[in-house]
Amino acid sequence: MSTPLLRVQGVTKKYGPNTVLNDVSFEIGKSEVVGLLGDNGAGKSTLVKIMSGVVDATAGEFFWDGTKIENINREKTEELGVETIFQDSALVPQMSITRNIFMGREITNKLGLMKIKEMDAITADVLDSVVTIEGIKSPKQLVSSLSGGQAQAVAIARAVHFKRSLLILDEPTSALAVRATEALLDYLRQLKGEGVSSVLVTHNLHHAYQVCDRHIVMNHGRKILDVRKEDTTVEELTAAVVGGAEGIRRYREGKK
Repeated sequence: MSTPLLRVQGVTKKYGPNTVLNDVSFEIGKSEVVGLLGDNGAGKSTLVKIMSGVVDATAGEFFWDGTKIENINREKTEELGVETIFQDSALVPQMSITRNIFMGREITNKLGLMKIKEMDAITADVLDSVVTIEGIKSPKQLVSSLSGGQAQAVAIARAVHFKRSLLILDEPTSALAVRATEALLDYLRQLKGEGVSSVLVTHNLHHAYQVCDRHIVMNHGRKILDVRKEDTTVEELTAAVVGGAEGIRRYREGKK
C-alpha cells in the first residue's frame, strides 16, 4: 500500500471548554479527491484551517509523505505544496484581479520590478481555461467591481494556478453558477490526472459524489464515516450528514 500524501492522527482542537475537533484521524492519498462532508458546526472548516497551517491543533500529529512534521504553520504547508481556498476568499477589493492572483508571488525582472503584462496574460488565460467566469472583461478589473460569485471564482483560479501537491477547497461552489461549478469539478478531475490531490468541503453531496474518490463525514467534531465512493451512495452520505452515526445505522438497517 502506497504512503499517503497527508495523514493526520488524533487531531483535537479546543477553544477553552469547547472541543471543536475530537481525536480526528484520516489520510489523503496521492492523486486522490476526498470529500469532507458534514452539517454546519461539524468541524470541517476548523479541520481545513489546521491542515492548512492557519490554526494550531490542541493535540495531534501531521505526517507528509510518511514523514512527521513538527510545528505546522502556514509557511510550512505552503513549502510542502498545500494550496487552500477558504470560504472568505481573502481577496483585496482595491486591487486588480491580476494583482490578487499573484499577491506575494509576483513575477519580477532582475531589478525586482513586476512584469505586469506577463502576469496579465497569464491571468487572462487562467480565467478563460480554468474556471469559466462570465462578466469579467479584463484581468485589470478591480475585485471590488465583481459579484460574490465572480470573486469566489477568482480565488479558485488563483489557487488552481499555483497548485502543487494538495488543493483544499472550503465550500468553493457556494456562490458559483452552474456552468462555473461544472468547470471546477472537471478541473479537479484534471488535477487528479496530473498527480494533484484535492480535498473538497461541500454541502452539495451530489457534487461530492460526482467527483470524489472517497468521502469523510464529520459530526460534532468527530469523524463518523470514511468510505470509498464505490462502497457508499448519496443516500447513505445524506443519512450520515443529517442523522450522524444514528443516521448511518438506520440507513444500513433499512438496506438489509
